[in-house]
Amino acid sequence: MTKVVFFLVMATPAWLAMTPAERNATTRKTLGTVLRRHPEVRLRYFDAEAYNARVSDVLMWEVNSEGAYRALVEDLRETPFWGHYFNVREIVMAVEDGFSKHYGVPRVGSGRPTTPDPG
Repeated sequence: MTKVVFFLVMATPAWLAMTPAERNATTRKTLGTVLRRHPEVRLRYFDAEAYNARVSDVLMWEVNSEGAYRALVEDLRETPFWGHYFNVREIVMAVEDGFSKHYGVPRVGSGRPTTPDPG
């Protein structure tokens, strides 16, 4: 079952001191290296600073196992992304349509029926 993990992060002064081009290169290098080590993990990246004063960015990770997620976090913690360029404010793990999968009812918003999760 695919799990989705949201990292709510706040950029640090070290991040903001870089030019946009430097930030882009750093993001591609740091996150790219981690993602290459974990090809089973997918990442979506959202800017939030215009809408939220507590977090500047939201990272949405999709993983198929908790082991893959834990390995990702351990590798990410060894990079400057975690703690130097961004402070991780909150981590939220969720299961998409968990209610509908559990009860075998139509998905919220899509009307497509789902089958109960066997595990």
